[in-house]
Amino acid sequence: MLIKLKDAADFVGGIVIGDPNIDIKNIAKIEEAQEGDLTFLYLKTYEKYLNTTKASAVLISPEFKKTRTDISYIEVKNPNVALHKFVITFLKPKFILDGIDLTASIDPSAKIGMNAGIGKNVVISAGCTIGNDSMIYHNTVLMDNVKIGENCLIYPNVTIRENCILGNNVIIHSNTVVGSDGFGYIPNEKGEYEKVPQIGNVILEDDVELGSNVSIDRAAFGSTLIKKGVKIDNLVQVAHNVVIGDNTAIAAQTGISGSTKIGKHCMLGGQSGFVGHIEVADQVIVGAQSGVSKSIEKAGKYRGTPAQDMAQQLRLEAHIRNIPSLTEKIKKLEEKIASLEQKISELLG
Repeated sequence: MLIKLKDAADFVGGIVIGDPNIDIKNIAKIEEAQEGDLTFLYLKTYEKYLNTTKASAVLISPEFKKTRTDISYIEVKNPNVALHKFVITFLKPKFILDGIDLTASIDPSAKIGMNAGIGKNVVISAGCTIGNDSMIYHNTVLMDNVKIGENCLIYPNVTIRENCILGNNVIIHSNTVVGSDGFGYIPNEKGEYEKVPQIGNVILEDDVELGSNVSIDRAAFGSTLIKKGVKIDNLVQVAHNVVIGDNTAIAAQTGISGSTKIGKHCMLGGQSGFVGHIEVADQVIVGAQSGVSKSIEKAGKYRGTPAQDMAQQLRLEAHIRNIPSLTEKIKKLEEKIASLEQKISELLG
């Protein structure tokens, strides 16, 4: 992709602030963008990256201040809608695969797509699907291009979708899907939901293990990233563009919403839930069935809905359990007060 900034602005109906003749070569997240990239800003959560992004230009809404003069902007009413339109038309997925040894133990019933790179000592069990047979999506051919490192064990009926990358020593248990489409839709002027293309991928780094029936969604663009040593239990949902830090463990039925970042060495209890676009610090423990509704900035133990410091939450829970007995005590005190008031009234005549 190569397009002048002024042409990109005309295409999405935006206004250029800065140099209209900049060449745009790619689209990237604001915290990862480099020179030649167009990035976007539509959530306050990511405004902090505006001062440090290396992008050449930013799709931005009028509410944000354009404080930097060394980059350019396309000002649009809704950067999210503009980005959606831009991606469908211009962005093409590109992944380079090389240096992969194509020796492996592959069950005859497994389906292996085009250009799969499979390392040494890999077991791909019965019923697995690796790639998507050059699916055509929004008039773009998505070559399979799955890359699997060495010493990996893929149990039966696992699906690994196009362009996804696995490191070494990865284990994936039965019926898990890596690279399913992220839950991305945008309403049009009629209120109908239009699908946002999910043309990124999933990267599982070395020593990752996924339980059975795990769903890890591919990024809208860029990568959903599961870093080295992460262990994920059964029935976990990881949404698009999530990043999970090194050596984090996630228990069953946890759900992590889109673009949330989980730190290193965290422990997420079963049935815990995380809203999208938040960040969780390193070395955080989240108790089972907790609801994390905002970023957690400090290491520690958290619990409850909304999640809060575990010690404080346990004290509050103890108070709540004592409410029935406290209610009875209050009732008796009210009766005593009423009796005393009656006696005082009689004495005063």
